[in-house]
This record gives sequence, C-alpha cells and structure tokens, in this order.
Amino acid sequence: MAKEIERKFLVSGQRWRIFADEGIAIRQAYVVAQDDRSLRVRLYGDGRARITLKVGHTALVRDEYEFDIDRDEAEDMLRHAIGNVIEKVRYRVPHEGHVWEVDVYDGTHRGLVIAEVELSSIHDEPEMPNWVGREVTGESQYSNQSMALGTSNGASLQRLA
Repeated sequence: MAKEIERKFLVSGQRWRIFADEGIAIRQAYVVAQDDRSLRVRLYGDGRARITLKVGHTALVRDEYEFDIDRDEAEDMLRHAIGNVIEKVRYRVPHEGHVWEVDVYDGTHRGLVIAEVELSSIHDEPEMPNWVGREVTGESQYSNQSMALGTSNGASLQRLA
C-alpha cells in the first residue's frame, strides 16, 4: 500500500527560484471528492497524464495510488470534473536531502504559492529553506480539492499568505 506523507507551507518571496528546475504546467481536476477520499486527474505540460486516488482522514498521511493514463482519456475526464480545473506550474527545488515541490497557481488562485515536501516518515524533520513561510498542513482551504470545489477563495488565500 502506498503512503503519502507530506507537509505543506506557504512560500515567502522568490528566493526559491534560484534553485528551481524549469517547472512543468499542470491542469488538475477532481472526478470524485469526499471528506476521506478523492479521485483526481492531472494533465502535464509534457504530454503525460495521471490519475490518483487518495484515501484518508488526515492531511499528513494518506493512502495514495497513482497511475499513468492515456492523455485523451484524461482530457475526457476533465469534462466530468467537479468544480474548477486547477492550473499551476510545479517547480522542483532540492534542499538539504529533500526535494520540495513549489506550486505557483494561476487562474482563480493566481498569486498563491505553496511548497510541499514529501517525507518517508511522520517523524522526519526536514531542514526548512529560508523561503518557506507558515505551515498550512491540514488547513483545508489550502488543499487542491477545496480550491477546485470552490470552498476556498483565491483572493482570501493570497491575503493570508
């Protein structure tokens, strides 16, 4: 069983860009969204497409199953999306033995920048980069699912950052 263990933070400033890769555009939508599970589809700017099932009640640790799928099928699934399609560019930023993923949102959430770090254990304490701000792990308004379903307001989230 695949476990996802991740922490999520707001990003402060632009210093992370010095160490970031070129980034990849992502369009993401939810086909199923419940309190304890979601099924999402992602289309990447490089032509790949993936479907992901996440199950769990906590934001820190969830079961996660992810599979590559046909891009045309993924495009078709977007037509069945619940709520809005999220648009963002994801950058990978290495720091002290971890790779941070920095999402720069567009569309409704333009201006919001969030960093995530995946961990191998809930006891991992990654070295915090100087561009990481307040931790928002478990704050539902910062979940992609809430943003897609419209239960988070992009302008409000940016003011909180």
